[in-house]
Amino acid sequence: MSEFDTPPPTRSISGALLAVVAVALLLGLGGLAWTYTLSTRLTHQEAALADANQENTKLAADLRETNARLKVTTEELGQSLGLTQKQLEAKAQDIMAREKVQEAASKRLESAQKEASKQINDVSTEVSSVKTDVGGVKSDVAKTQSDLATAISQLTSMKGDLSDHSSLIARNHDELEVLKHKGDRNFYEFTLVKGQKKPVGTVSLELKKADAKKSRFTVVVYADDKNYEKKDRNLNEPLQFYAGKDAMLFEIVVNAVSAKNTVTGYLATPKGAPVPPAIN
Repeated sequence: MSEFDTPPPTRSISGALLAVVAVALLLGLGGLAWTYTLSTRLTHQEAALADANQENTKLAADLRETNARLKVTTEELGQSLGLTQKQLEAKAQDIMAREKVQEAASKRLESAQKEASKQINDVSTEVSSVKTDVGGVKSDVAKTQSDLATAISQLTSMKGDLSDHSSLIARNHDELEVLKHKGDRNFYEFTLVKGQKKPVGTVSLELKKADAKKSRFTVVVYADDKNYEKKDRNLNEPLQFYAGKDAMLFEIVVNAVSAKNTVTGYLATPKGAPVPPAIN
């Protein structure tokens, strides 16, 4: 070999070969480790499966023993009751059917109880609402009574022309409504035209004279086949007379005199006095 010839690269080839061998060795070791792990797991699984099979075998044996005992007990029970196996099965079916009926009845009862409870709650809510409304009504009534008491206190009390009896009088329609709410007398409003005799309540009234300038008037009262003339009287003056079987005190009050020979006012009678017949 001449000095100019190149020697073959033996070292480089040997290093690569060694690297390949090392990698293959590592892979082989990894594969062995993985195989060992899988084998261990498989062994554990097989042991667990064997234990499970053994437990199942034991349970099956226990079940067969229990069934046998149950069969013996059933036969003994049937013999003691004088029943055959078929009759016992029929009894069992009957008991199960009754249990189903009882279960259905219990469910219906539970449903009915829930419905009743709902209805009771609804009623309670309505009662609470009614109580609230009643409370509001009571408040309104109390206020009305207070307003009425205030209005009554503002009315004028005057003595009548026949006795020392004093009574509250109304000077207009609004005050007359207050007197009506007081509830101790009957009231009949009227309008009289001069020269006309007009029934008012259970008596009749006739206007004889009306002086609008002086606010004076003359009226005749017809009651119990008698007549009473109230001559030259003033506005809002209580004009009294007795009428009825028990001679009760009636009262006339005239509130206005117009220029057209007309007066307006009201007749007041006691609560127990006769009332005019209803007009159909």
